[in-house]
This record gives sequence, C-alpha cells and structure tokens, in this order.
Amino acid sequence: MSTPDLRRWWVRLAQAAALVAMGLLALFDLRFSRPESMADLLILLVRIGLAVATVPLWLPVHRLGSRRLPVGALALASASLAVTAAIVVVSGGSYVLGGSWGLAESAGLIGVVFVVARWGAPRLAPAAAVAAGLAVATLPLRSGAESLLVIFGLLQVLAAAGAAAVGLYLRIMAAGRERAIALVRAEQRAEFARDLHDFIAHHVTGIVVQAQGARFVAEQDPQRVIVALEQIERAGAETMASMRRMVGILRNPHAPPDAPLAPLAGVTELEPLVSGFNGAANAPARLHVDGDLNGLPVEVSTSAYRVVMEGLTNARQHAPDARSVDVALRRTPDWLLVRVADDGASPRTAPARGHGFGLIGLTERVRALGGTITAGPGVAGGWVLDAAFPLRVAVTR
Repeated sequence: MSTPDLRRWWVRLAQAAALVAMGLLALFDLRFSRPESMADLLILLVRIGLAVATVPLWLPVHRLGSRRLPVGALALASASLAVTAAIVVVSGGSYVLGGSWGLAESAGLIGVVFVVARWGAPRLAPAAAVAAGLAVATLPLRSGAESLLVIFGLLQVLAAAGAAAVGLYLRIMAAGRERAIALVRAEQRAEFARDLHDFIAHHVTGIVVQAQGARFVAEQDPQRVIVALEQIERAGAETMASMRRMVGILRNPHAPPDAPLAPLAGVTELEPLVSGFNGAANAPARLHVDGDLNGLPVEVSTSAYRVVMEGLTNARQHAPDARSVDVALRRTPDWLLVRVADDGASPRTAPARGHGFGLIGLTERVRALGGTITAGPGVAGGWVLDAAFPLRVAVTR
C-alpha cells in the first residue's frame, strides 16, 4: 500500500471513530433527556437536528480554501446560538432538560471548528471559527446558569480553542510542504532545461562537424557524403524529438538562461555510480543489465540514471542494516524497466523512509516522460523502487 493510500485509510478510520463517538454521545443525550411536554420534545428534536447537521461539515474531506465550509459553519453556529438564546429567554435562565444540554452537538461544533481552521477560506474561517466556538461556550446555559455549568462552558471553549490550534498547525505544516514540493518541482524542471541544453549542444556540434566533413569529401567520395547526410538526418530527428518532448515538460518561463550546466549522466555511467556506492556503504550493490542500453533516448537514459541514484541514496540513508542492494535494468522493445531493491529493515521501523522530497522530484521527472514510478516495501521485506520508461514516445508536429 502506497503512502497516500495509507494516509487516506487512516483518515477514513478516524472519521469512522468520530462517527461512533458522536453516536454514543447522542445516545447519552437521549438517555438523560426526559421531555415532559411538547415544548420539551420539540427542543430535544431541534438539539438532535443541530448535532446531525454538524456531520456534513466535519465529516467530508474538504479542499483547502473552501468557501462553503465557513459559510455553513456560520449558519450552523447562528442556529445553535439562536436556540440557546430562545431557551434562556423563555426559561429565564433556569431551564433544565434532563441534565444534558447536548453533548453530541458540542462535540460536533468542536469538530466544525477544527475543519474550518484547517480547510476554510482565509477571509471567512476566523469569523466562522469564533462563531462556532461561541456556540459551544453557551451550550451549557441551556441547562441553567449555575457555576458548574459555567465551568463546563469554559472547558468547552478550551476544547474548541485547542481544535482550532491543531487545525491551524496542520494547515501551516501542509502549506510549508506544498511550498517545498513546488520548489523541488521547479528545480527538476530547471534540471531538464540544463539536460536539454547539453544534449542539443552535443548533437548540433556533431551535425556541424559532419556537415563540414561532407563538404571536403563531396568531390572525392560521393558515397561518404550520403552516409554523412544520413547520420546528420538521424541526429537532427533525434534532437528535434527530444527537444519537443523536453520543452513540453518545462513550465517555468522564469528559469535563468545562464543556469550552471551539469554533465549528462546516463545508464552507461551506472557502473561507476554503483562502484562509488560500494566504496561508501556497508551493503554491496550489484548491477544487473538485461538488453542493450546503447541508443536510448537521452531523456530516458538520464532519468533512469537518476532513479538508480535515488534508490542507492535511499538505501544508504534508511537501510543501514541491509546486506545487499540489487540494481536491475531491463530493456524491451517498448520499455526500459529499472529496479533498485534492498533487503534492509521494513519501513515500519523506519518512519522517515521514502518520505523525502527527492522521490517527489523524481516522480515529476518520470511522469513527464510518460513513465511510472512506485516505491514501497518488498514482498520479502526491504524496500523496492521501480520505474518504467516508454521508449516509443509519439511526437506531434
């Protein structure tokens, strides 16, 4: 199970637990509420309706910056405050309905405060959270104005403030992570730009040299001119195809044109990479190659190299107890398959494993080429990083 799937599973589990808790609190409210008149029964039904109305607000997974969420919270808080005010005014501050003011409604409103602070639109969320917190604070007044009920109101205010603080903290943490991910993706696009510069410079230089040579041998050996022209055509077609694919990936028009250049490293340089890993790690890495790795599209070759580099880095940092690391590359007519697998500890004992931003940037790069990449625990333990690159990419003219 991937990390996003596991996170969604935990969210659903927490939501189910919250629903069960709300149900138990509602049963408690019903158990200790004994209406003696039609007015009592009407108030009880209204309380149950308000408690149920909180569920559609805190149960779903909302989008960040939702406007409907704070608007709904404001409406619900206003209705709750209106009911409380009506009870206090009618009863003169001494109304008692079975000793329970509505614990299910209190819990639901506290949940609303949390989701509003976590997901609500910035302009409306503070007012909605304050209104819901005020409704929670005044709920005990439905049962009277004794000092104990006032204390319960203060405790509920503290609970609402804590829920708002937790929601705001998670919101800030998520925003920081999104900014970090955006930075990683921007750096990845800049790296594509550097690769594109190096690749085009290499092939265009070759084209120029072959064209200059063909001029000198044109009169002595016309056949060699034909061969040179064929090589120029292939190099030009490959350069145009790669340029179109990689330029389509670049979405940041503000990258500096004089960014420092990095040498292109491809699958043909994997042996030095593996040898360097073996010199600095306890677990030996073994390279397995199935098929001819020459002639791969340059963007596929460089991306596959980076997949192996990320896998080896992950093994060095998070699997110190690994006994071996296997690096396998297999070329088929249509795909290049890359796998880096170690036999280190299960990720359950290494929570930070695989959660770095290196894998996020790598995923951006692989998917931009039409490939797939997965990372997770292996069937027999350890950690496995798999990537698949298509070798036949359609180029639209």
